[in-house]
Amino acid sequence: MRSTPKINDTTSNFLLIVNLHPAFLCERSREMVTSSVVNTYPLSSYSFGTKEPKMEKDTSVADRLARMKLNYMKEGMRTSVEAILLVQEHNHPHILLLQIGNTFCKLPGGRLKPGENEVEGLKRKLSSKLAANSPNMQPNWQIGECVAVWWRPNFETIMYPYCPPHISKPKECKKLYVVHLSEREYFAVPKNLKLLAVPLFELYDNVQRYGPVISTIPQQLSRFQFNMIPA
Repeated sequence: MRSTPKINDTTSNFLLIVNLHPAFLCERSREMVTSSVVNTYPLSSYSFGTKEPKMEKDTSVADRLARMKLNYMKEGMRTSVEAILLVQEHNHPHILLLQIGNTFCKLPGGRLKPGENEVEGLKRKLSSKLAANSPNMQPNWQIGECVAVWWRPNFETIMYPYCPPHISKPKECKKLYVVHLSEREYFAVPKNLKLLAVPLFELYDNVQRYGPVISTIPQQLSRFQFNMIPA
């Protein structure tokens, strides 16, 4: 019979440290939805309008990385949160993406303030990006599970779904959360942006078009059960 491999004390301690280190964990809140079932409603169930433009702070990737470096010197590692908003068309899940110009797409979300709770920060960012200015027309953002954590080791564009072992001071940690939408909502999109509903099959393995973070969302969602709600 094969003997069961043993983990020595050093490895065991390392595993304990990794599992408990707060940077590797996603925050949980009583307000979070932890169901593995995602109700997805038809795109036609939602209403869309526009609001004042929300201009990007940087005009180029180089400017963005330079600003990130300045913020790192003031506040330390950047922590950002982004939302996976799901709707359905033709009985297939679609992700809502913001498009800048004619090419670049991104998930709604952004950088947290120092010490800000991830769930509350994501709600704040979603309202800033997609909610109407009226307090009576705020969507019911139901934050679900954290499905991915990405790391930026250096002040470069590339990110990894793990923190390289030789990196002791990563520059950014980005977390992706599933957000459960209610059956009917109103979204106000900044005039300089477009809101696209992109099917999972279009995202899958399409790194060239959407980058590594967005193109791997289909794999991250594979453990969820989608409940397609008819119109």
